[in-house]
Amino acid sequence: MRELFRRIFGSGAPEGFAGSLDADENVLASAAVGAGWLVATTHGLWLPDPAGPRRVGWHLVSKATWTGNALAVVEAVEDGEAGQAVLLRDLPVTRFPLESPGKIPQVVHERVTASIKSRHRHESPGAWFLQRKVPGRDGVVLQVRPDPDADVAAVRDIAASVAAKIAAVKPVD
Repeated sequence: MRELFRRIFGSGAPEGFAGSLDADENVLASAAVGAGWLVATTHGLWLPDPAGPRRVGWHLVSKATWTGNALAVVEAVEDGEAGQAVLLRDLPVTRFPLESPGKIPQVVHERVTASIKSRHRHESPGAWFLQRKVPGRDGVVLQVRPDPDADVAAVRDIAASVAAKIAAVKPVD
């Protein structure tokens, strides 16, 4: 039925958007940026890229702020595992000037916030621990973002221990 709806009414993506949406992915908002588009969907934020649009899942948007006429996005990449926890590393901030932002700032804020189920700051050795919902997957994932000057080996040990404790208290389906 969803496919029929898309054939009749389109995907909701803006004219000229070259990204390939998943069958269950819905467009929530879009805004022109230069010659490309920022497109917020149920699965993530599509960013313009010289090689073609690419989607960043909501669980990998570390921070997004709206200031003046630009959306600043900090994207995270998975940088290893510690038991069942995923270590993250933030990429440099990317700014997207938007003349007509529409609902993009609001939708991005809502989606990033909604993906975070819990967060905790661990001061020593210095890291954020987040449980986040990953689009298209059941449950949550424990993500750990070490501070730039943190002892990553110590963070990895703590993260593995925390992940094991969480797994031990999860109900079995």
